[in-house]
Amino acid sequence: GDEVVVERPPPDDAALRPTPEPDAPLTVLHEDAAILALYKPAGVATHPLRAGEPGSLASALVARYPECLAIGDDPREAGLAHRLDIDTSGVILAARTPDAWHNLRQQFSAHRVGKRYLALCAAAPGFTAHVGLAGECRAPIGHDRADRRRARVCVDHELAVRLGAQAAHTVWRIVREVRLPRREVPLYLVEASASTGRMHQVRTHLAFVGLPLAGDALYGEGTPPSPLDDRHVLHAEAVSFDHPLTGVRLTIQAPLPTVAGWLTAG
Repeated sequence: GDEVVVERPPPDDAALRPTPEPDAPLTVLHEDAAILALYKPAGVATHPLRAGEPGSLASALVARYPECLAIGDDPREAGLAHRLDIDTSGVILAARTPDAWHNLRQQFSAHRVGKRYLALCAAAPGFTAHVGLAGECRAPIGHDRADRRRARVCVDHELAVRLGAQAAHTVWRIVREVRLPRREVPLYLVEASASTGRMHQVRTHLAFVGLPLAGDALYGEGTPPSPLDDRHVLHAEAVSFDHPLTGVRLTIQAPLPTVAGWLTAG
């Protein structure tokens, strides 16, 4: 009948900060006194989720740019102004000064940052897909309480309130049909632009409209595997924003992964 209560203090900021990894690869797409634009490979976490966790983009970043280590509200992020899912590749922004970080975060909050993605999708049953087909999705997105790994599109107002869903907006267009060897069902290269940045936004919105990412374990049940077999294909191709110092509008593009030879198919 005893009741035992254990209280563990959270780790301090120093323990949560990324550990510099000088040998970890880091591709810099843009560099100046205020900001960095980096290429994040698929399979690499943006920043550590737990104290001492190795192998993140943040760990490679602070090894080359130690000034980033103490920048940001979350000690794990080390100047990174936003995140990409672990299986998503592409461009990601970081700040080298606190002022630049706050400026970028304000632009993200005000939806002034443009984000363009490429996704390889399948057509859901009953969905007629063709090159040139375009649309948008404004359905709010909340966290699925049954599975915290998942986001959930909420078209019902009561559900949206219950899950604390937030506004989300994705514009999409089919740009190419991709036919792979030994696969009868075509896939589709979809370009998507997101003015908001909700968890799994592009994946959930595309699945909701009838174009789930091929091989997406969370939202693409029943879809054919992607050309990469072990993961879906989602690439953050470009980010557009106002430079924190000059105000000049910049667009930083990330090269497509070398494994994405599927782009030439079909």
